[in-house]
Amino acid sequence: MEIRHATSADNEQIWEIIQPVISAGETYVFAPDSSREKMLAYWCGPDKHTYVAVLDGLVVGTFVLKDNQPDLGSHIANGSYMTLASASGQGVGRAMGAFSINEAKRLGYKAMQFNIVIKTNELAVQLWQKLGFNIIGEVPEAFNHRQHGLINAYIMYRKL
Repeated sequence: MEIRHATSADNEQIWEIIQPVISAGETYVFAPDSSREKMLAYWCGPDKHTYVAVLDGLVVGTFVLKDNQPDLGSHIANGSYMTLASASGQGVGRAMGAFSINEAKRLGYKAMQFNIVIKTNELAVQLWQKLGFNIIGEVPEAFNHRQHGLINAYIMYRKL
């Protein structure tokens, strides 16, 4: 698997990953009917480092790194990750997670923080814990899950 910076040539494959994830309404805060234009402008915005994971010529995952907060909070990275559904179980998320930790260090970040890891997204919670993240807080009813209604979300953190 190759992990590299995304280019505009990757946009269609990135959208093919993003669209089903957000339309499910289970793990991301974006409206399930968010447009391609809105999501690509967000995901590939100038304030982010956008990456893709490529396997056999197909983009099977994508993630972004960015400052968690501006200015005096910019030494902590924030990340968002999505995997192509058909690539689930192939280690794509783990590879992107491990790569992003090293990349965040290379970019000069001192720590990483995820502000809203949906509690019911148990695979993601377990993955981040295996990669050294701790749950440092739980926000009650932080996410309006499409199936379960208002559910809690974790804040997860690790030093780099």
